[in-house]
Amino acid sequence: MPKSHNPISAYSPSQAPEPQLTNSSRLNQLIRDGKLYLSLKDAIQLALENNLDIAIARYNLPIADMDILRTKAGGVFRGVNAGVVQGTPGGGVGGFGTGAPGAGAGGTTAGAGGAGAGASGLVQSTLGVGTAVPSYDPAIIASVGAEHQTTPLANLRIYGVPLLQLNTGQANFGFAQAFATGTSVSFEFNNNRQTTNSPYFNLSPALGSMYRFSFQQQLLSGFGFGPNLRYLRIAKNNKHISDIAFKDQVMATVTQIENIYWDLVNAYEQSQVNEQSLAFAQQSLDNAKKQFQLQSIPAMDVMRAEAEVSKRDQDLTVARTSLQLQELLMKNALTKSLDDPVLESVSVVPTDTLQSSQVAPPGENVQDLIQQALHDRPELFESDVDLANRQISRKAARNALLPSLSLVAFYGGSGLAGPLNPVYNIPGVPNSSSVPTDFSGALGNAFNNTAPDYYVGFNLNIPIRNRVAKADQYRSELEYRQAELRREELRKQIRIEVRNAQYALEQTTARVEAARKARDLAQRTFEITQKEQTLGAGSTYQTMSAQRDLALAELDLVTARTVYEKAKVEVDRATGATLEHNGIAIQDAINAAIVAPMAAPAP
Repeated sequence: MPKSHNPISAYSPSQAPEPQLTNSSRLNQLIRDGKLYLSLKDAIQLALENNLDIAIARYNLPIADMDILRTKAGGVFRGVNAGVVQGTPGGGVGGFGTGAPGAGAGGTTAGAGGAGAGASGLVQSTLGVGTAVPSYDPAIIASVGAEHQTTPLANLRIYGVPLLQLNTGQANFGFAQAFATGTSVSFEFNNNRQTTNSPYFNLSPALGSMYRFSFQQQLLSGFGFGPNLRYLRIAKNNKHISDIAFKDQVMATVTQIENIYWDLVNAYEQSQVNEQSLAFAQQSLDNAKKQFQLQSIPAMDVMRAEAEVSKRDQDLTVARTSLQLQELLMKNALTKSLDDPVLESVSVVPTDTLQSSQVAPPGENVQDLIQQALHDRPELFESDVDLANRQISRKAARNALLPSLSLVAFYGGSGLAGPLNPVYNIPGVPNSSSVPTDFSGALGNAFNNTAPDYYVGFNLNIPIRNRVAKADQYRSELEYRQAELRREELRKQIRIEVRNAQYALEQTTARVEAARKARDLAQRTFEITQKEQTLGAGSTYQTMSAQRDLALAELDLVTARTVYEKAKVEVDRATGATLEHNGIAIQDAINAAIVAPMAAPAP
């Protein structure tokens, strides 16, 4: 929310700017000759600028700031987002669990008096529980008005008229302010002017003025900064949770983008393998037809070749449509809008290939990875802050158990003035007055201690049995212990995730090596079969079968490499190293501006 030094702006609505739904210029710079040449680094940078999941999560940061602003004035916090937005299809993010505990409906943490249901089976209905917190925004109270009142009377002895008429004008002003120590002060200044038609009033108009300074200090329940600043402290912690949750969102989105990218590379390379396989089958069919015309092979060989071409053409169609789907998923993940017809029609060409990646066995010790995860995973940071919030609530709930004892004092004064009533008529009683005749005199008497009014005392309220406060206090203890167990469970879960990711990386490393050996053997078998056919010792069908086996081996190797790359992505996610390994500064993601140089489009 923009700041303003205009005091009137506090009473006018602030408009949030409309979201920008145009894609960043970086995207068009990567399009060349009707194709979007995309490296993994480019994909990640475009996602940080354009991905709608991140854009949606980015709003949670100023939303958390508004909670701080609200609680500075003594208001109850509304709650912040503690989850991950997952509206982008494709890719997927690994792991066993969700984000930090305590997320309420809609991905926000519930405030005091909420439904009490949180994520992961936790409840937090006592979050923020305690004594009532007053408003810390000072208030000016004013009342100005005029009244005419006519009252019928049964006899003339009381006021001397059958209809008593009173004309009253008042101008009252006040100021109130509460403080986080449990202190509240107020000042009231009341003034009135009254005329009457009664001859029994000796002043008309009668002018009155009074003031009062009031002070109240809580001495037991509600005393001190702890219970009175708990909303603000929780809101500041929630701001920290919101920052951590945004980092978690960026990590999840980057992980998803990496998985989508490698799925795209997989589909792209599988399509190329199927194209080459179909081209070889078509060439073999053409050769078979020529040999059949020369009556050197039977018609059955031609029919087998035609069937093989038909099958491989079907495989290519499936591969191409799968590639088109992956291209669409990638473009959707990297853009705010797909309404641009140019963007909709371009094909995506990944410039990072599976063949260029190096396959190496895991080099880091799993215990080192676990320690890194326990140090860097955002879920644990969120859990720590959540425990801090619950500790604040525990202390406030204990304070709320105490009786309510307050020191109360006020000091004031009053003054009276007015001219003599011109219609005064009480037989035997002369009309005289010792008060001033004008308002300044009444005001002076009010403040010169002529008629003081003061009081000092204590107010005590002891609820018998105190069951509501006692239940809230013990419930806050139970919820805190529950959250402690959840944190320990989260640590165990992270350990399992890291080990599982490491196991998967070891398995996929072995899978790539096995697939590479199988591909090499299939390549040698195909070459031998080709030579045999050239020498007349083999048939076209045998050669096509060997080439089909080679194509399947190539596809298996592509799949194995894809799974290997995604296993590395999962290790980064499980250890909390996704942003570091991709050179991402979280502030750039917040600002939606990436300063890293963009990779040049492929020729």
